[in-house]
Amino acid sequence: MDIDKVIEVLSKCQTPSEYEIKQLCNKAIEILIEEANVLRIVPPVTICGDIHGQFFDLVELFDLGGSPFETNYLFMGDFVDRGYYSLETFLYLLALKVKNPRRISILRGNHECRQITKVYGFYLECVKKYGNGNVWRYCTEVFDHLSLTALIGNSIFSVHGGLSPSIKTINQISLINRKQELPHEGPMSDMLWSDPESIQNWGMSPRGAGFIFGNEVVKNFNRTNGLSLITRAHQLCMDGFQYMFDESLVTVWSAPNYFYRSGNIAAILEIGENLTRQFKTFKAAPKEKRIVKVKMSIPKYFL
Repeated sequence: MDIDKVIEVLSKCQTPSEYEIKQLCNKAIEILIEEANVLRIVPPVTICGDIHGQFFDLVELFDLGGSPFETNYLFMGDFVDRGYYSLETFLYLLALKVKNPRRISILRGNHECRQITKVYGFYLECVKKYGNGNVWRYCTEVFDHLSLTALIGNSIFSVHGGLSPSIKTINQISLINRKQELPHEGPMSDMLWSDPESIQNWGMSPRGAGFIFGNEVVKNFNRTNGLSLITRAHQLCMDGFQYMFDESLVTVWSAPNYFYRSGNIAAILEIGENLTRQFKTFKAAPKEKRIVKVKMSIPKYFL
């Protein structure tokens, strides 16, 4: 496989051959299987939230944050579903990861699983574009190997969703067997589904998976693990990012005008060498920069 050729094709929002996708996914698994449940990242790094198949907005993100060949990026999951180009988006990030594994870091989101992608668009997209489900199957095998969390400079903890009542220390995350379909419950599910809320401790999540957690939970987790900040994605922020709990937790959202109708702006968070924080916001790519396709029929439910 010529990885540079694959990147060139994907950078134009075009799809490689089915055989090339199989090769790309197999190579990515070889790299991901060597990575830990908790990625250890040395800053500087740019943190990104949900992308959801909005390929041309991902291009805008790179225009703002810097070339992915020259800038360190951490993506906190939810690359697929809802957007028109989930396949191209995920494969492009995967190809960049294969090209330079240390520069591109990818975490698993709650949409990186078989059950969710069969309902919210990614499976249908793959079948429409290739006439069968093979490409979807190759990608979902990669999902099972994505890391769950990251630790930046031993001070900033990154995860797609949030915390779990079963996890008190970051070291406990290393004991999870992540190489599986996302379970319906348990600490792995919690970290990909949970949300912060204006409460003190734990509560039941209205999503039907994971929990809601409050200020005391975050304070205790950060103190126990020597953290200054938790970064997470998973929830739409109209301003692109939202701090909570005296700026000890922040949600970062990187899909502008989510689902092509929400009207929100998006953000990335640049972490400097000395753990400085700088948010940069951006709007959706203008019409002349993107291809418009017919809408797919997918459920009107914001996960």
